[in-house]
Amino acid sequence: MPTITFVNEKKEIQVPDGANLRKEALKAGVNLYYGFNGFGQSLNKIFNCHGLGFCGTCRVLITQGMQNASPMSFMEKVKFKAPVPDPLPCLAYIGHEDTMRLACCVTVHGDMTVVTNPSLDLYGENFFS
Repeated sequence: MPTITFVNEKKEIQVPDGANLRKEALKAGVNLYYGFNGFGQSLNKIFNCHGLGFCGTCRVLITQGMQNASPMSFMEKVKFKAPVPDPLPCLAYIGHEDTMRLACCVTVHGDMTVVTNPSLDLYGENFFS
């Protein structure tokens, strides 16, 4: 059984092969919906797309084991590259193109290390590139 390690929460869970990352994280009590720097966190827990890939609020960084995740879905590609109606997923994606995913779109096929609530680096070297 694959093991998912959540860095911020210091949690390690075992999931069946082919499990959905969002569903397993929520079952384990891991918060995926932080809002913008904590603002809107309680609203995002209620008003999210419930795993359809539309809202972009369940974004995570897969720091290890990206090869064990399913390929990037069409919804992820659209959400990370189209800033309308919500620009936050696009801003978070800058500089993390190889590791940023939406938890609702990831199928787990092996061990991985996940960072929830990735910060926005609006002043970083990759922002204006």
